[in-house]
Amino acid sequence: MKNLKKVIVALLVAVMGFGVADAQFRFGIKAGLNLNTLELKDLKSNLDSENGVGWTGGVMTEFQVPIIGLCFDLSLMYTRMNASSNMFTEDNKEFAYNKNFLQVPLNLKYKLSLPAVGHIVAPYIFTGPSFAFKLDKNLVDDIKTKTCQIAWNIGLGLELIRHIQVGASYGFGINNIVPKNLLNAKDLDMKNSYWTITAAYLF
Repeated sequence: MKNLKKVIVALLVAVMGFGVADAQFRFGIKAGLNLNTLELKDLKSNLDSENGVGWTGGVMTEFQVPIIGLCFDLSLMYTRMNASSNMFTEDNKEFAYNKNFLQVPLNLKYKLSLPAVGHIVAPYIFTGPSFAFKLDKNLVDDIKTKTCQIAWNIGLGLELIRHIQVGASYGFGINNIVPKNLLNAKDLDMKNSYWTITAAYLF
Protein backbone atom coordinates (compact mmCIF):
# COMPACT_ATOMS: atom_id res chain seq x y z
CA MET A 1 0.00 0.00 0.00
CA LYS A 2 2.83 2.42 0.84
CA ASN A 3 4.52 1.68 -2.48
CA LEU A 4 1.26 2.30 -4.31
CA LYS A 5 0.88 5.68 -2.60
CA LYS A 6 4.45 6.58 -3.55
CA VAL A 7 3.75 5.68 -7.18
CA ILE A 8 0.55 7.77 -7.23
CA VAL A 9 2.33 10.76 -5.68
CA ALA A 10 5.18 10.41 -8.18
CA LEU A 11 2.72 10.32 -11.09
CA LEU A 12 0.90 13.41 -9.80
CA VAL A 13 4.16 15.31 -9.43
CA ALA A 14 5.20 14.27 -12.94
CA VAL A 15 1.84 15.33 -14.41
CA MET A 16 1.96 18.69 -12.61
CA GLY A 17 5.55 19.23 -13.70
CA PHE A 18 4.64 18.47 -17.29
CA GLY A 19 1.65 20.80 -17.11
CA VAL A 20 3.73 23.69 -15.79
CA ALA A 21 6.44 23.07 -18.37
CA ASP A 22 3.81 23.04 -21.12
CA ALA A 23 1.88 25.99 -19.72
CA GLN A 24 1.12 28.89 -21.99
CA PHE A 25 1.26 32.62 -21.28
CA ARG A 26 -0.75 34.71 -23.70
CA PHE A 27 -1.46 38.42 -23.85
CA GLY A 28 -4.22 40.25 -25.60
CA ILE A 29 -6.64 43.16 -25.83
CA LYS A 30 -10.24 43.11 -24.60
CA ALA A 31 -13.27 45.38 -24.94
CA GLY A 32 -16.98 45.20 -24.30
CA LEU A 33 -20.18 46.61 -22.84
CA ASN A 34 -21.65 46.51 -19.36
CA LEU A 35 -25.08 47.00 -17.83
CA ASN A 36 -24.83 47.98 -14.18
CA THR A 37 -27.37 48.56 -11.47
CA LEU A 38 -27.16 49.95 -7.95
CA GLU A 39 -28.83 47.52 -5.55
CA LEU A 40 -30.31 49.75 -2.85
CA LYS A 41 -31.62 48.73 0.54
CA ASP A 42 -32.78 51.27 3.07
CA LEU A 43 -34.84 50.84 6.23
CA LYS A 44 -36.34 54.32 6.34
CA SER A 45 -37.12 55.47 2.82
CA ASN A 46 -38.00 54.30 -0.65
CA LEU A 47 -35.00 54.44 -2.95
CA ASP A 48 -34.90 53.71 -6.62
CA SER A 49 -32.24 53.17 -9.27
CA GLU A 50 -32.08 52.70 -13.02
CA ASN A 51 -29.75 50.47 -15.00
CA GLY A 52 -27.10 52.14 -17.12
CA VAL A 53 -25.17 50.97 -20.16
CA GLY A 54 -21.41 51.56 -20.11
CA TRP A 55 -18.27 50.22 -21.71
CA THR A 56 -14.94 48.66 -20.84
CA GLY A 57 -11.59 48.22 -22.59
CA GLY A 58 -8.05 47.17 -21.72
CA VAL A 59 -5.51 44.38 -21.76
CA MET A 60 -5.46 40.85 -20.42
CA THR A 61 -3.14 37.92 -19.86
CA GLU A 62 -3.95 34.23 -19.63
CA PHE A 63 -1.91 31.48 -18.01
CA GLN A 64 -3.08 28.08 -19.23
CA VAL A 65 -2.14 24.55 -18.18
CA PRO A 66 -3.44 22.49 -21.15
CA ILE A 67 -3.23 19.08 -19.56
CA ILE A 68 -5.99 19.86 -17.07
CA GLY A 69 -7.79 22.64 -18.96
CA LEU A 70 -7.37 25.25 -16.23
CA CYS A 71 -6.44 28.88 -16.80
CA PHE A 72 -5.82 31.99 -14.75
CA ASP A 73 -7.14 35.10 -16.43
CA LEU A 74 -6.00 38.56 -15.27
CA SER A 75 -7.19 41.81 -16.88
CA LEU A 76 -6.54 45.51 -16.45
CA MET A 77 -9.54 47.44 -17.73
CA TYR A 78 -10.70 51.05 -17.99
CA THR A 79 -14.42 50.79 -17.22
CA ARG A 80 -17.27 53.27 -17.41
CA MET A 81 -20.49 52.54 -15.47
CA ASN A 82 -23.63 54.64 -15.94
CA ALA A 83 -26.35 53.64 -13.45
CA SER A 84 -28.41 56.36 -11.78
CA SER A 85 -30.28 56.74 -8.47
CA ASN A 86 -32.52 59.17 -6.59
CA MET A 87 -30.73 58.88 -3.24
CA PHE A 88 -29.89 62.03 -1.27
CA THR A 89 -31.85 64.28 -3.61
CA GLU A 90 -34.93 66.36 -3.00
CA ASP A 91 -38.23 65.39 -4.65
CA ASN A 92 -36.74 62.08 -5.84
CA LYS A 93 -34.69 63.78 -8.53
CA GLU A 94 -32.14 61.46 -10.10
CA PHE A 95 -28.42 61.92 -10.12
CA ALA A 96 -26.26 60.11 -12.65
CA TYR A 97 -23.82 57.61 -11.16
CA ASN A 98 -21.49 57.89 -14.19
CA LYS A 99 -18.28 56.61 -12.67
CA ASN A 100 -14.97 55.71 -14.28
CA PHE A 101 -12.95 52.85 -12.85
CA LEU A 102 -9.67 51.03 -13.16
CA GLN A 103 -10.99 47.48 -12.94
CA VAL A 104 -8.91 44.37 -12.19
CA PRO A 105 -10.77 41.05 -12.68
CA LEU A 106 -8.94 37.83 -11.71
CA ASN A 107 -10.69 34.69 -12.89
CA LEU A 108 -10.16 30.95 -12.68
CA LYS A 109 -11.19 29.58 -16.06
CA TYR A 110 -11.91 26.01 -17.18
CA LYS A 111 -11.88 25.18 -20.90
CA LEU A 112 -13.73 22.20 -22.28
CA SER A 113 -11.84 20.17 -24.87
CA LEU A 114 -14.13 19.12 -27.72
CA PRO A 115 -13.02 16.22 -29.93
CA ALA A 116 -12.23 17.10 -33.55
CA VAL A 117 -13.27 20.77 -33.28
CA GLY A 118 -11.24 21.81 -30.21
CA HIS A 119 -8.86 23.85 -32.38
CA ILE A 120 -11.83 25.78 -33.82
CA VAL A 121 -14.15 26.28 -30.86
CA ALA A 122 -13.69 25.69 -27.12
CA PRO A 123 -16.38 26.63 -24.56
CA TYR A 124 -15.26 27.77 -21.13
CA ILE A 125 -16.62 28.80 -17.75
CA PHE A 126 -14.99 31.17 -15.28
CA THR A 127 -15.35 32.74 -11.87
CA GLY A 128 -13.38 35.05 -9.62
CA PRO A 129 -13.19 38.44 -7.90
CA SER A 130 -13.11 41.84 -9.54
CA PHE A 131 -11.66 44.96 -7.91
CA ALA A 132 -12.80 48.31 -9.30
CA PHE A 133 -10.93 51.45 -8.22
CA LYS A 134 -12.86 54.67 -8.76
CA LEU A 135 -11.03 57.33 -10.74
CA ASP A 136 -13.52 60.20 -10.32
CA LYS A 137 -13.54 62.83 -7.62
CA ASN A 138 -16.76 63.37 -5.68
CA LEU A 139 -18.46 66.39 -7.20
CA VAL A 140 -20.91 66.70 -4.30
CA ASP A 141 -19.85 65.88 -0.74
CA ASP A 142 -23.20 64.32 0.15
CA ILE A 143 -23.14 62.04 -2.92
CA LYS A 144 -20.09 59.85 -2.90
CA THR A 145 -19.14 56.19 -2.96
CA LYS A 146 -16.15 54.16 -1.82
CA THR A 147 -12.98 54.17 -3.87
CA CYS A 148 -12.71 50.37 -4.05
CA GLN A 149 -15.76 48.39 -5.15
CA ILE A 150 -15.61 44.58 -5.10
CA ALA A 151 -17.68 42.07 -7.06
CA TRP A 152 -17.61 38.33 -7.70
CA ASN A 153 -17.89 37.28 -11.36
CA ILE A 154 -19.52 34.16 -12.77
CA GLY A 155 -19.54 33.67 -16.52
CA LEU A 156 -19.14 31.58 -19.64
CA GLY A 157 -17.77 32.03 -23.11
CA LEU A 158 -16.35 30.60 -26.32
CA GLU A 159 -12.79 30.59 -27.64
CA LEU A 160 -12.66 30.67 -31.44
CA ILE A 161 -9.69 29.59 -33.58
CA ARG A 162 -7.55 29.71 -30.41
CA HIS A 163 -7.26 33.49 -30.53
CA ILE A 164 -10.70 35.08 -30.10
CA GLN A 165 -12.61 34.87 -26.82
CA VAL A 166 -16.21 36.05 -26.43
CA GLY A 167 -17.61 35.93 -22.91
CA ALA A 168 -20.55 37.04 -20.78
CA SER A 169 -20.58 37.36 -17.01
CA TYR A 170 -22.50 38.69 -14.05
CA GLY A 171 -20.68 40.48 -11.24
CA PHE A 172 -22.37 40.19 -7.85
CA GLY A 173 -21.62 43.32 -5.81
CA ILE A 174 -20.02 42.31 -2.50
CA ASN A 175 -19.18 45.39 -0.45
CA ASN A 176 -21.42 48.27 0.56
CA ILE A 177 -20.10 51.10 -1.60
CA VAL A 178 -21.62 53.88 0.55
CA PRO A 179 -19.53 54.95 3.57
CA LYS A 180 -21.39 54.57 6.87
CA ASN A 181 -20.49 58.12 7.90
CA LEU A 182 -22.15 59.57 4.80
CA LEU A 183 -24.99 61.99 5.50
CA ASN A 184 -28.37 60.19 5.75
CA ALA A 185 -26.75 56.84 4.87
CA LYS A 186 -26.52 55.10 8.25
CA ASP A 187 -29.19 52.58 7.28
CA LEU A 188 -28.34 52.40 3.59
CA ASP A 189 -26.78 49.42 1.87
CA MET A 190 -25.83 49.90 -1.78
CA LYS A 191 -23.99 47.41 -3.95
CA ASN A 192 -22.85 47.77 -7.53
CA SER A 193 -23.70 44.73 -9.68
CA TYR A 194 -23.38 44.38 -13.44
CA TRP A 195 -23.64 42.25 -16.57
CA THR A 196 -20.63 42.37 -18.89
CA ILE A 197 -20.14 41.14 -22.46
CA THR A 198 -16.59 41.21 -23.82
CA ALA A 199 -14.57 40.15 -26.84
CA ALA A 200 -10.82 39.60 -26.65
CA TYR A 201 -8.03 38.80 -29.07
CA LEU A 202 -5.07 36.84 -27.69
CA PHE A 203 -1.72 36.84 -29.46
